[in-house]
Amino acid sequence: MNFLRKIGLSNAFMLLLCALIIVVAEYLFLRGDKLHAIFIGLWAPTILGLVIFIKQITNGR
Repeated sequence: MNFLRKIGLSNAFMLLLCALIIVVAEYLFLRGDKLHAIFIGLWAPTILGLVIFIKQITNGR
């Protein structure tokens, strides 16, 4: 529970969402739908990059 308090609820949700996206992309890849797996797999780093960008903007103020 300390970990959740330390990183915050919104950050924990984003990490969980990215982990879920990676699992779905792996499932699609192993099922043979490689192009859709790559497309969905690219969402995770995009979301993480957006979260980092927003945090840098809000910490700069």
